Amino acid sequence: MTLPLILLFVAVTAVLGRSRWRRSARTMCVLTVLLTLAIGCGPIPQRLLNNLQVGYPDEGPQVWQPRSLIIILGGGLQVVAQTHGLQVPAMVNSRIVKGLELYLQCKRAGKACGLLISGGVTHHSEPAEAQVYAAVFEKLGVDRADLTLESKSLNTWQNAQFSAAWLQAHPQDQIVLVTSGVHVRRSLLYFAHFGVRVQGVRADYINAPPQLIPQAAYLFLTDIALHEYAGLVRYRVYNLLGWNVEAKRPGAL
Repeated sequence: MTLPLILLFVAVTAVLGRSRWRRSARTMCVLTVLLTLAIGCGPIPQRLLNNLQVGYPDEGPQVWQPRSLIIILGGGLQVVAQTHGLQVPAMVNSRIVKGLELYLQCKRAGKACGLLISGGVTHHSEPAEAQVYAAVFEKLGVDRADLTLESKSLNTWQNAQFSAAWLQAHPQDQIVLVTSGVHVRRSLLYFAHFGVRVQGVRADYINAPPQLIPQAAYLFLTDIALHEYAGLVRYRVYNLLGWNVEAKRPGAL
């Protein structure tokens, strides 16, 4: 998303440069350089990322309720080159770690705690994200009886939709949602649409400290942030057009 935007600026500059609009071409050239530096050196990704993550805690509830559920959102799978097996991507491991941390806290409080792992088949073949993630939790010592797998969802909207359907039949006293820091705001918005009141906990925090020399990694981080903002805008546009399913009363589940 970020690279195509920069290339678009370059293309417009080239078109203007080949026409009579030479002054406009010089202006576009300056804007293209400034945009590239603002992204590559950190100011733009830093602002975008901070705005998405600030305000969401990285800790669970102070008091755990008798029936507590921790929802772990899937974030894709990584194909291993040699074995062609599937494993949790590096950027999603933080969700596993934070989910386990909260699960152990809840268990130590003597409560009935469960993990709902939400993620379907994203590589056109079995297993689903939820199955791969669940296997990791089991290796880390989580009781299989405490794991519930929602393995139909293919995106965040369906994570919320299908988790809400499960919660209708399995009401909880407390629900904690664990996902990446940049993903919390959009996830909470979608879950609220389906009437699920959750406490969002960020599993990580991504930073883009300013650099004198442009960093290629900052293009990637800008893409991540823009993807989240696009999801927020799309939700509101779809609501205005009536394309989203009818929202449920807040806190209905």
